[in-house]
Amino acid sequence: MSKILTIGANGQIGRLFCQKAKDAELPIRAMVRNDEQRARFEAQGIEAVVGDLEGDFFHAFDGCDRVVFTAGSGGSTGGDKTLLVDLYGAIRAISESEARDVDHFVMVSALRAEQPLEAAPAMRHYMVAKLLADQRLLESDVPATILRPGRLTDEAGSGRVRTSLAAGEGFDVSRENVAGCILEALRQPSTANRVVDLLDGNTPIEGAFAEG
Repeated sequence: MSKILTIGANGQIGRLFCQKAKDAELPIRAMVRNDEQRARFEAQGIEAVVGDLEGDFFHAFDGCDRVVFTAGSGGSTGGDKTLLVDLYGAIRAISESEARDVDHFVMVSALRAEQPLEAAPAMRHYMVAKLLADQRLLESDVPATILRPGRLTDEAGSGRVRTSLAAGEGFDVSRENVAGCILEALRQPSTANRVVDLLDGNTPIEGAFAEG
């Protein structure tokens, strides 16, 4: 059975998604940075492979027909890592997905990525990286869902979101809700590209994606 490759599996959203996918009995493979992380996933019964977004990782695609990209360089790194991981790492993953005829690519991006100059100055390089990666994905031959979450929180997932700023108040979305949306996106037909804003709201995740 073909698997779902999760790039960035050891990140906060990635770990939540992998657990949800395992609970849903979906065939997943977690891509992690080192053997210690791999052992931790395998101890949870989740297949894992070591790959480096700044180096060699194409072997991780073997036997996978869907890809989730939720990797990020992290807030404590500089613009060089943002460029190499969030932008170039994503572009390389998209190119490999094209070469392997991947059926569906789910990208975790950022709210308002299409307007990087409206972000706080310290965040503009990150938003540019997200914008360019999103554009590369939409221009590719790979069916794609791009999720653009707002300000991430560690609140327990409510299972309810909204996909429009105008439909409610606030800019927050829990990481657990984002993980649930990744799972639901993978359950939906992948014949058309979709870009979905994500914020905490009142619509059940299943309903939000059905409407989308």
